Amino acid sequence: MGSKLFMAKTDTNPEQLRLDENSKKEVPLEHWGPYLSERQWATVREDYSENGDAWGYLTHDQARSRAYRWGEDGLAGISDYHQRLCFAIALWNGNDPILKERLFGLPNGQGNHGEDVKELYYYLDNVPTHYYMQYLYKYPQDRFPYNDLVSTNIQRSKLEPEYELLDTGVFDNDRYFDVYVTYAKKNSEDIHISIEIINRGTDAASITVLPTLWFYNYWQFDKVKPKPLITKMGPNCVRANHPNSGGYYLYHQPADTAFFTENDTNVERLFGIPNPTAFVKDAFHNAIINKANVDRLESKETGTKYAPVYKFKISGKGSARIYLRLCKGQVQNPFDAEFEAMFAKRKKEADDFYASILPPNTTPEHAIIQRQALAGLLWSKQYYHYDTRLMVYNGRNTSPAFETRPNGRNSNWKYLKNQDVILMPDKWEYPWYAAWDLAFHCVPMALIDPVFAKNQLILIMREWYMNPEGQIPAYEWNFSDVNPPVQAWAALQVYRIEKEKKGTGDITFLKRVFQKLVVNFTWWANRKDIDGNNIFSGGFLGLDNIGVFDRSAQIKDAVLEQVDGTSWMGTFALNMMDIAIEIALVDEAFEDMAVKFYEHFVLIAEALNELGLWDNEDQFFYDTLRLQDGTPHHLKVRSLVGLISMFAVSVFHLDENDQRLKDFRKRAGWLNRYREQNKLFLPLSIDDKGNYLLSLVPYDRLLKLIDRIADEDEFLSKGGIRALSKYHLNHPYRVNIAGADYSVDYEPGDSTSNLFGGNSNWRGPIWIPMNFMIINALKKYAQYYGDTTKINFPKGSDQQLTLHQVADELSKRLINIFEVDEKGERPVNGAHQEFYKKPENADLILFYEYFHGDDAHGLGASHQTGWTALIANLVNDIFRN
Repeated sequence: MGSKLFMAKTDTNPEQLRLDENSKKEVPLEHWGPYLSERQWATVREDYSENGDAWGYLTHDQARSRAYRWGEDGLAGISDYHQRLCFAIALWNGNDPILKERLFGLPNGQGNHGEDVKELYYYLDNVPTHYYMQYLYKYPQDRFPYNDLVSTNIQRSKLEPEYELLDTGVFDNDRYFDVYVTYAKKNSEDIHISIEIINRGTDAASITVLPTLWFYNYWQFDKVKPKPLITKMGPNCVRANHPNSGGYYLYHQPADTAFFTENDTNVERLFGIPNPTAFVKDAFHNAIINKANVDRLESKETGTKYAPVYKFKISGKGSARIYLRLCKGQVQNPFDAEFEAMFAKRKKEADDFYASILPPNTTPEHAIIQRQALAGLLWSKQYYHYDTRLMVYNGRNTSPAFETRPNGRNSNWKYLKNQDVILMPDKWEYPWYAAWDLAFHCVPMALIDPVFAKNQLILIMREWYMNPEGQIPAYEWNFSDVNPPVQAWAALQVYRIEKEKKGTGDITFLKRVFQKLVVNFTWWANRKDIDGNNIFSGGFLGLDNIGVFDRSAQIKDAVLEQVDGTSWMGTFALNMMDIAIEIALVDEAFEDMAVKFYEHFVLIAEALNELGLWDNEDQFFYDTLRLQDGTPHHLKVRSLVGLISMFAVSVFHLDENDQRLKDFRKRAGWLNRYREQNKLFLPLSIDDKGNYLLSLVPYDRLLKLIDRIADEDEFLSKGGIRALSKYHLNHPYRVNIAGADYSVDYEPGDSTSNLFGGNSNWRGPIWIPMNFMIINALKKYAQYYGDTTKINFPKGSDQQLTLHQVADELSKRLINIFEVDEKGERPVNGAHQEFYKKPENADLILFYEYFHGDDAHGLGASHQTGWTALIANLVNDIFRN
């Protein structure tokens, strides 16, 4: 079975051998990796304001001067997994008012579509052990247009596109540097670093580079523990000693000069309080930009922040390179011939590793797409530290809000104590985990590191995350919000990918997640089934503005019965049944739970189909507002909400000669007979070959839903399935509820409202995780219905496709977003095609949060190689067929 998905042998590949060794650890993680955030400022963790304004409390302008409390950030950086010691680069082009130490972006209030990073950077390569990593940052040679980006975006309306860095003209005439940062490890604690700067312009240009090493500042709140120290050991070497980590040495090539300072807040700049010393966090900025205290920084020989300073004038089309080495022990000749050869060696190992994953007939173009998607996923690992008890109840001298914080944001999550490396949705726009995002991240991660994927799914359900009642934390802005319960689905996906790869499945993993998910399912059943009739609510359920109104809000004299909430719970129940059956094949004690979740699924399916959520006139599932007198009012918005019902599908075969699952067959069989005899709804079909189909959606209704999916005037677009039907372009939905008017229009691009911050839009664009689940569901239905069911796809064409062929066509449309067409253009690049046609940019791909519903160009967060990395799985599936 494994030979289909993973054709090449991986047991002799050095990267795979390292992974196998890591899998033996309690936490299957390399000591050093890309764990440094790209934005620690303006996070909830750093917000000690009185009004909960995280964006206003610690701004980008303050970030260079203020020591963080809960983590660090940097440009193209790395850290150890405790984030004690960090390394990143800083740049200055001779024209900027700011030393470029971190990525710039607009906070939520300044962007016309919410927060947005305004930089050009790319995750070029990475492997699971981070023995080879490469990052590209594009740095303008002219003054960075900070003010232009702020003022223009503020002036733009919600109906206009975002004003991006490429729109400012600062990259015209190729007046920019490509800064490549490459890491190649000799071993886990010996990291070779190359910084290559290429002048893409024709004229000579100046650049100053500061490769920076610093310690996270814990001494600001822990006065007892000894302070770490970086000490000069020679002209081109420093030693970084930490009381917990011991000593590391940073070797670097001869520099123009070198600076030491302390990672301490510049209280004079921020609060008007005189600094006790000139050695503060932003001292390097002041030295480079304002020429302040240069002699003092050069003469200092110890500190908690250090950087050699390289000043280059690079000729047109020329380049310069800097080598550094960060290692645990001393080295006699740090930059010998072996040093440079290490980069080529680790690159070759990375090539071999990815070749072992790709199906053998994958084209070079699709190999690039998959590899960059997975590289971005790996770069999205981030150290995350948040202890709500310490945040909420401690810090009397930290903030004037101390007295009010015990009743503030997340104060009821006092058991939450997070300090782990976690896959983030986007390390700038969303530098915090989100429960359902993380579940999707684990599916592509399973292609390359299933052990870490399993670790992440287990982690989010550990007692220092999940609350005692069984709720999984949503995200730091409000841990009590409700994300769709996709963890069981993701666990099955990860389990099956690893089983196909290795030939055996990890039953222990399934048991661990199953036990925690039983608690979570119970929380859902008790909290979100308001009337006890198996119709579920849940609020926004991660789909932000997809509803007519804020679905988390209370509605006077009415109850909102949610199709997606009910469908997600049906999917959850069926996934739990599938997990229990898989375990019961080797441990019959789990048959009881398989029957229990089968019963849950049957009752939820009955409620979805029999209690008024299906509209017979429109042949579609709609959210229903049930008034106090019991009158149902369908909210007739054709959206993903109605399609999520397709996700709950399972196909399996029961062999009469197989003696396993006796109890499950007996008890499930009794339930089936009882319901048939009493003419009750039963979501079960059995063919003459002993194949069983369980589905929330009956066959006739399934065909109606697929008919809309196949219609280019409804859900089908050039880039996949839209979140909202294009029908609403000419037929906007209008409704008056309790005297208030609401409307939903087809909006294929950015959001035109501020609902849920306005930084994402579910009213028309394409979202890859939802498309991925639709494709997976169609393949399941195809297993049962085979070639007998044909779909007119696209609707109105002369083409009749099987369900599996429809799934493949949808996959191809999604992959097409990132492919180069005959004009040398990728749809994802939208209005910036010419920039990406340049030879040096032709293979650069950004994996956005979502995509335009008509032309498929990228929208939202530009580095969402969390769930958008699912494109790697689709590439695999297409080329192994």
